[in-house]
Amino acid sequence: MATLTDTATYYDPIEDGAREAPALIRYLAPGDFVTRRYVRAGAEINTGEYRDYDAVIRDGMPIRDDFTFDTHGFVIGKGPTGVVDFENREEVEAKYNAEAVEIIKALTGADRVAPQGWMIRTSADLSSRAQEKTAGYQHSGGIQPPAGEAHVDYNTLTAHMAAKRMHQQHFGSPDGFRRFICVSLWRTFSPGPQDWPLAVCDGRSVGDEEGLSNTLFVVDEFPVGDALTAPVAGEDQMIAAFIFHHRPEHRWWYFSNMDRDDVLLFKFHDSDHSHTWRCPHTAFHDTSVAGAQTRYSIELRAVAFFD
Repeated sequence: MATLTDTATYYDPIEDGAREAPALIRYLAPGDFVTRRYVRAGAEINTGEYRDYDAVIRDGMPIRDDFTFDTHGFVIGKGPTGVVDFENREEVEAKYNAEAVEIIKALTGADRVAPQGWMIRTSADLSSRAQEKTAGYQHSGGIQPPAGEAHVDYNTLTAHMAAKRMHQQHFGSPDGFRRFICVSLWRTFSPGPQDWPLAVCDGRSVGDEEGLSNTLFVVDEFPVGDALTAPVAGEDQMIAAFIFHHRPEHRWWYFSNMDRDDVLLFKFHDSDHSHTWRCPHTAFHDTSVAGAQTRYSIELRAVAFFD
């Protein structure tokens, strides 16, 4: 893949005319931190220090057909759904996994797709939903705030563990595939324009050496004080994301005014590094449009397998 020293002209010239939305992107600040993400019902926190940096996010909607999955690390497509009420958990469970599998196959050409679970995210006030303690909280099938920093949900170890686990669970063996891609399928189901839409970073503008692991801890209640960063045995083998330091080379995009039949598919990890293999992403506050609406979206994680 390209490195940051040779990507000055990798993009299609059609992208030069895209509308630009000034924004702030939150990155990990310089320094030495214990990097963890704690999640509980209705709330999420990171350890370490994060900082907002000025950025330009280009609007890809008018040139939506210019983006390809293996080149940019993301693609926007159409994926009509039979789900009427995405806040009805029973309806989503009954319909959405099967729909998502077919959409992901169509957008990637994968032979098999294993869905991993879904989450609703919203910019609405969740203080009434967030509890200081929720017994047995499971980080799937609920409603959470948007993730507010540049990240990729899986680091390399987590991606490989997920591929083996999901192939075993769905297809009966931990191997038997040539290539896998861990993905997120994202759609909004609130009217556009959204106030906190999703931004995706052209994976070619991110160096292979970038990224620090951010360990995930799913908890009933948040630790406090020194307990947030106290040593945990075996943490280097636990589920973790990649988080990033700011670099001006990062090339950010979003798709304004997405409707409920639009789907944005992006990579957490592609085992074939001859393609763009990951896509940092984050929510951002879009102040460039008038009449922005509260964002409600659904994301579904999956692993696509190729024979």
